Amino acid sequence: MKSLLTTLKNKYRFIFSTFILGLLASASVAQVSTEQLAGLKYRMIGPHRAGRTVGISGVANEPNVFYIGVNNGGVWKTNDYGHTWKPIFDAENTGSVGDVAVAPSNSNVIYVGSGEGIQRPDLSIGNGLYKSSDAGKTWTNMGLHDAQQIGGISIDPTNENRIFVAALGHPYGPNKERGVYRSLDGGKTLEQVLYIDENTGAVQVLIDPNHTNIVFATIWAARQGPWENGAWDGEASGLYKSIDGGNTKKRRHL
Repeated sequence: MKSLLTTLKNKYRFIFSTFILGLLASASVAQVSTEQLAGLKYRMIGPHRAGRTVGISGVANEPNVFYIGVNNGGVWKTNDYGHTWKPIFDAENTGSVGDVAVAPSNSNVIYVGSGEGIQRPDLSIGNGLYKSSDAGKTWTNMGLHDAQQIGGISIDPTNENRIFVAALGHPYGPNKERGVYRSLDGGKTLEQVLYIDENTGAVQVLIDPNHTNIVFATIWAARQGPWENGAWDGEASGLYKSIDGGNTKKRRHL
């Protein structure tokens, strides 16, 4: 009897959670007061033992569907609010993922940045930018093979083909394929629109959803050594801003 009550309790708790998620994803989200959400708590929904996870993306108008990118465990997808998960990136040449982004204007279009996109004593690297046009069923490597770490992707909310990519670069040495890249054709061509030097990369990039010509990028100058601490941190790190879609940049100190 006790186990039955526990099962029913968990079932209704899950139903309640999914109901609230539906409210949050609906157009009436602004009408939900903070008091109504006060009783909600975060809980672990898996997938279990997937490792470090920094990439996550939901799907507009589909609160039951979202994706996570695991630092060394590929990309996972759920269609049932996180109740079950399916790995959808296992056939690719890398399992290291730094970011996952679903196009707000077309949920079938997904971009994945491979490589963790972080600086830490132990890490894994990737081999470029990936794209799916069928909601994760198949993937194409679009380039930036030598960027090794792509920690941030931002998609224009009205144009699935206009994207910005943050490439951190080699964690243990200098290289030129790093900084912020822009594509206007869905990743077919990638233009390096922010480059500082061979020791400085980009870790995050974000398009202002209300003013899409405004773009912010976080620049990180650092290097790992063969020991447990970083070899050095450079002075070029900082926050950069463009007000013309990446054509020119203005540095803002944090």
